[in-house]
Amino acid sequence: MSKMIFVNLPVADLSKSKAFYEAIGFTNNPQFTDETAACMVLTDAIYVMLLTHEKFAQFTTREIADGQKTAQMLLALSCDSREGVDEITQAALATGGREAHDPEDLGFMYSRAFWDPDGHGWGPFHMDMASFEAQQAGPAPEPADA
Repeated sequence: MSKMIFVNLPVADLSKSKAFYEAIGFTNNPQFTDETAACMVLTDAIYVMLLTHEKFAQFTTREIADGQKTAQMLLALSCDSREGVDEITQAALATGGREAHDPEDLGFMYSRAFWDPDGHGWGPFHMDMASFEAQQAGPAPEPADA
């Protein structure tokens, strides 16, 4: 079995958060969803568990961070294209998300960033490995005169 990741996020309004994640491309798995939690699936390996604060508190004795005031983590999410980066970001902004910073274009990598309604940071990006390797290699050497 390949590795999977389940990101657990505390949310203030489960219905609102579920709708937000559906709008940016996740689907709900009703098997693991109830009035305290929603299992949101992006791929066969990436899941986000949206948990009410009461449910989240069952898993930790630490205080739940206020995502509107603090940053507890930033989640980077690879996309298949630059257009995919823009699509997920535009969907997030149209559904209650806030842009975290202007788009960044490093030539080989394009990224954007947004905060979900609870202040959890997401950074969709697209990386062109061929361009990255070419940039790392530097300019081609000048041919020697014979």
